[in-house]
Amino acid sequence: MQFNSLRGQLLVWLLVPLAVFVAFNSWVAYKNAIEMATVVQDRMLLGAARIIAEQIRYDDDIFEVSVPPSALELFESAAQDHVYYRVTSSNGTLLAGSEDFPLPRAPARMDAAVHFSAQFRQQPVRIVAYTKSVIAAPSETTVIVEVAQTLHAHKILSDGVWEHTIQQQLLIMLLVAGLAWIGMRRGLAPTMRLRDHVQNRQPSSLEPLDATPVPNELVPLVDAINHYVGRLDEHMTAHDRFIANASHQLRTPLAALNTQVDYGLRSETIDGKNAALRAINGGVQHGIRLVNQLLTLSNAGAISTRRLQHAQKVDLVRVVQQVFEELAIVAQDRGIDLGFECKEEQICLTDTAGLLDELVSNLVDNALRYTLVGGVVTVSVERHDGAVLLKVEDNGPGIPESERERVFERFYRIDAGKHHGTGLGLAIVREIVAAIGAVITLGSPINHSGLIVWVRFPVQQE
Repeated sequence: MQFNSLRGQLLVWLLVPLAVFVAFNSWVAYKNAIEMATVVQDRMLLGAARIIAEQIRYDDDIFEVSVPPSALELFESAAQDHVYYRVTSSNGTLLAGSEDFPLPRAPARMDAAVHFSAQFRQQPVRIVAYTKSVIAAPSETTVIVEVAQTLHAHKILSDGVWEHTIQQQLLIMLLVAGLAWIGMRRGLAPTMRLRDHVQNRQPSSLEPLDATPVPNELVPLVDAINHYVGRLDEHMTAHDRFIANASHQLRTPLAALNTQVDYGLRSETIDGKNAALRAINGGVQHGIRLVNQLLTLSNAGAISTRRLQHAQKVDLVRVVQQVFEELAIVAQDRGIDLGFECKEEQICLTDTAGLLDELVSNLVDNALRYTLVGGVVTVSVERHDGAVLLKVEDNGPGIPESERERVFERFYRIDAGKHHGTGLGLAIVREIVAAIGAVITLGSPINHSGLIVWVRFPVQQE
């Protein structure tokens, strides 16, 4: 039986209190056995004392004491105890028996007895002192009959009673353990069936478990498993869709590259080969950007599950400036006015693995790609209601309100034929926003066409 098994732990926690109860009950039974043996011995001693007292006669001012055999036959047993007696008058005169007999602490009343324990001849004994008046004797004169017995029979009787009780207690405990084991096996049978059902499922099976035959205590566990299976199904579906889309996105530029290489090889003029090389260069650059964005998307999703471990403080203002330095040539080539507005020199936020840089880079790059030649893209950072607000605004064609949820899907592009993006920019942004606990909102400018993207970081950290 393993202690880490539920059945074993239930049995242990059932038997431990039962064992404590049995131990306590055994101690009580031991005390009761001693008390019962003492009562039996006291009654035998008193009976012997009364028999001796009944045989005492007073004649011619002399007490005549005789000890009948029946008085001592009461103590016959295999224990071979020693029996002692003494008879004295009320004035202390020894009439019969041992002279050095122990006396009770207080004399007994007439026709009453006193029981006590003492040491006699270096042995523990139990003694009864019985006071009795004698016929024909002076009224003020009484006799005290004392009878003592060693404790061998007393111990045999008390131990026997106690051992019998212990045997009963242990038998009951074993019976309870057996019945508890059987009961737990039957009670945990649905759990074992659930375990077997889960183990026998196919690895690809994502069907929910049936909670009908499961006990009420296990229904929350089954519901949690079904909820996890549902989320796993969604994740696997999204993963398969992502692989299919990524394969398609990579296959297309590779096929175009192959065509361009073939064209360059077949071209006999320098201009034709140069044109092919330029086309190949553009395709390679597009492929590099696509692969980098796929890696960024995968990394952002993995970090979102780790909840920003190993985070550090990063200056958001400096991040925007670095992104501007990287994309300044793109903006210049398209004649786009790229501007940055911020009233503070430094605004620090918690970041990990360069997520803020990827977030700002993808937002600005997306704005530059969809803004018409000669347009305007403005990035601003400000504090607002105890948080930090990043805003990216352009005067491009914008995104219809009905499409604003779909643009966060992977590989989804509006008017894909007119733009050469990968359809991953806003998907990456969504993953990063989820990872850092921010909120992203899309809107339209009031006075002109275009798009405004707000990213609100919930807690400002200096």
